[in-house]
Amino acid sequence: MSEPVTLSVADDELALLTDLYQLTMIQAYWKEGMHQTPATFSLFFRELPPSRRFILACGQQHAAATLSQLHFNAVAIKKLASTGRFDDDFLDWLSNWRFSGDIWAVPEGTVLFPHQPLLEVDAPIAEAQLLESLIMNLVQLETVLASKAARIVWAAGDRPVVDFGMRRVHGIDAAVRGVRAYKTAGISGTSNVLGGLRHDLPLSGTMAHSYILAHDDEPSAFRAFARHYPDTTLLVDTYDTLQGVQHVIDVLRDMPSLTVSAVRLDSGDLSKLAKRARALLDDAGFQSIRIIASSGLDEHSIAELIAQDAPIDAFGVGTQMGVSADAPVIDLSYKLVEYAGTPRAKHSPSKTNLPTRKQIYRRRDTQGRYLGDIIARRDETGIEGEALLVPVVTGGVINTTAMADTQHASTRVADALPRFPASVTALADGESDYPVALSDALAHLSSTV
Repeated sequence: MSEPVTLSVADDELALLTDLYQLTMIQAYWKEGMHQTPATFSLFFRELPPSRRFILACGQQHAAATLSQLHFNAVAIKKLASTGRFDDDFLDWLSNWRFSGDIWAVPEGTVLFPHQPLLEVDAPIAEAQLLESLIMNLVQLETVLASKAARIVWAAGDRPVVDFGMRRVHGIDAAVRGVRAYKTAGISGTSNVLGGLRHDLPLSGTMAHSYILAHDDEPSAFRAFARHYPDTTLLVDTYDTLQGVQHVIDVLRDMPSLTVSAVRLDSGDLSKLAKRARALLDDAGFQSIRIIASSGLDEHSIAELIAQDAPIDAFGVGTQMGVSADAPVIDLSYKLVEYAGTPRAKHSPSKTNLPTRKQIYRRRDTQGRYLGDIIARRDETGIEGEALLVPVVTGGVINTTAMADTQHASTRVADALPRFPASVTALADGESDYPVALSDALAHLSSTV
């Protein structure tokens, strides 16, 4: 008999979602009496993907809340013991382990650039080390997807964007957590029922071509669906897009009691078809029926459609956003930057990092436009600008007042992006001219550690 399929990580297994070397290092710290020594680890990235000019930090507060509750229960300890790699006394210590440190993080939906920390963990080294793999997994996914979605929302301007990508996303967990990232970026709705309900994003959807094909003809399908769902959206490209639009018009004329809110175009030259569909609908007196477009869209194709004055009122985006096809990875690093009160830094070629505990300051002009950022030592004073890193966990306890929900995060994104120079929000590949500098004190420390 086959084992039952597990669709996600059970709560009693979450602490085991780590790399083996985290646990072997922690046992070594424990054996050497080092496990309680205070340390700081920083989560950051050194380079932007070639097709990105910024990243949108997402998932770091979610990760902090999750990790503050992490523990090894009896089931997890038994499974670790079965590997034969760990001493009984160490496993006994691990069974009583709880995170007792602090986590500083930027708010969800913060625009960041290379070497700026998404979060920093201050804790006994064994505790901070244990969190590495899980933190990177939780933050990587949501940051990648939010960064892609933010570009798509920016390209669409005031036209809503709906997530249609669940079926091709890389796994169930990504499909559900992705909706949280999309909401942070400003996506208006999702077809993903579980993701939408869990993360309070409006559900949106139409029909599949199979529904049309299951009926004897297209008008019959339209009549039936519109009876079931007043003000629905009808998919019109199963056979011939413009003929489909005409069938919608004919059905509404024959049955005035039916109402349709939109037609959806899902193939072909979307710009030309949208213009011709708009003309057909307007000439027939159905100016209120909107046009929704989908079919392999991303930020570039959406921007092109808008530049062509395509009369499209909303966009459905699937695969390109759901897998962040052009930049599926941000090379996050989680590095020790301070140990026993002494700054530490890695000097490997192309893999250096900034030492010590840090803070990011974002400066504005009198009109509220962003002028540039300064990365400073966390204990520095007198630095101009808004401090971005805030304590979200203190002494192992979540600071609920510091945790911004995703609705506030999407508002933050919508407010922040227009404040950056155009070079930051440009969709073309290239670098921005937004200045990010080190404070004099951090620059001096970095040159001497």
